[in-house]
Amino acid sequence: MAACRVAEEDGGPLPAGLNLYEAQFFGFTPQTCLLRVYSAFQDCLSEILLVVEKVCVRALRGADPAADPQLLRSEARRRGQELQRLLEQRFQRLAARMEALLLHGCFSVPDNVLLPEDEPHRKYPQATQEVLRLESSLAELHRAYRAEVCARQALLAELEEQREVQEQLDGILRWVGELQAAWVKEGMGSFHDSFRLVMESVQKLQDAIRQICGTGRR
Repeated sequence: MAACRVAEEDGGPLPAGLNLYEAQFFGFTPQTCLLRVYSAFQDCLSEILLVVEKVCVRALRGADPAADPQLLRSEARRRGQELQRLLEQRFQRLAARMEALLLHGCFSVPDNVLLPEDEPHRKYPQATQEVLRLESSLAELHRAYRAEVCARQALLAELEEQREVQEQLDGILRWVGELQAAWVKEGMGSFHDSFRLVMESVQKLQDAIRQICGTGRR
């Protein structure tokens, strides 16, 4: 809302019934002011009609002392309601003229008057475009930052997997080294040749197990 008057100058006036800049300038609209005046008038009128009704009852009782009090109150209430409708009609016509007067004569902000917070927009109109450009750049940087964070998280996850695999390989190498050292210590010949023979035996054993399992299924 701070640049409302500047927006009106750039993109055309806003609908006259809204009075947005006037509402910002004064803190209320002419319609709101009149609504409060009308509400106060209704409150005062209600209090006055109660007094008028009592006066009418006394006047009617003086004119006809033998009349039924209930009928006198009903007649006084009827006359009070007629007076209320008459006064409300008069006030509504007056309120229409008051609204036009307030709207165009009192609560209308001239075109050359700006709120203090709107002065920079008038002096530096390019600032609005600059702000929009900066906001667009910030949004783009934010998207790039989020993409960078996601890529970094994926890289860290991959490095963690590689670390776990490396630990497993290191464990296997340590086990092989310990096995080789024990083999040499016991004087059991070449470790590599013996290990190759063991692996061939394991392979033959696995082939035999698969063959037996296949025969059993048939």
